[in-house]
Amino acid sequence: MDERVKLKSADGFEMGAYVARPEGEPVGGLVVIQEIFGVNHHIRNVADRFANEGFFAVAPALFDRIQPNFETGYEGEEREAARAMMKLFDFDKGVADIAAAIDYAARETGKKVGVIGYCLGGSLAWLAATRLNPAVAVGYYGGKIAAYAAEQPKAPVMLHFGIQDKGIPPENVAKVQEAHPEVEIYWYDAGHGFSCDARASYNEAATKEALSRTLPFLKKHLA
Repeated sequence: MDERVKLKSADGFEMGAYVARPEGEPVGGLVVIQEIFGVNHHIRNVADRFANEGFFAVAPALFDRIQPNFETGYEGEEREAARAMMKLFDFDKGVADIAAAIDYAARETGKKVGVIGYCLGGSLAWLAATRLNPAVAVGYYGGKIAAYAAEQPKAPVMLHFGIQDKGIPPENVAKVQEAHPEVEIYWYDAGHGFSCDARASYNEAATKEALSRTLPFLKKHLA
């Protein structure tokens, strides 16, 4: 069901990507955008789960420009290593690499492609919606979205946030909602990373509720 491929960005850079193919005809393509922890076991599992829902899922390794094949866990020294990678990350190049993943999924499926991202990927999902051409975008707890609130999405967007997330002030999210009342924004009684079952902050109820909104939203705009 899964495989590793190489994607080429517009500037010629080649990065790795994890691909999970559905059984049968795909609903559409879906680019799964990583957290700061790389395309690790959790992100691969997320891609697999979306493949089980009928999506052709591809997760580009956006840190390959800094350190190829980087992936890590969520605690202690591994967490600090992820934060160090984040300081070196170039958002513009990240968006360009997501564009390569969108193009790849479109070629492979012949269908529309959406994006979904978590943490760092949540912010990048927003930038993909404003700067690229996905058919739909979903972002989970993207902490930098407010910094780009002036940018206009070209696709339908859904965003998920945790009320207990100390890193994303509610006023920042309100700024996005005020600028873009058409964007669907949902709040959950949970903290940052609530949809990651590898984190201590995992919240099963919030995850299920968010997914119950995300799946129909994706399928509606990719059908």
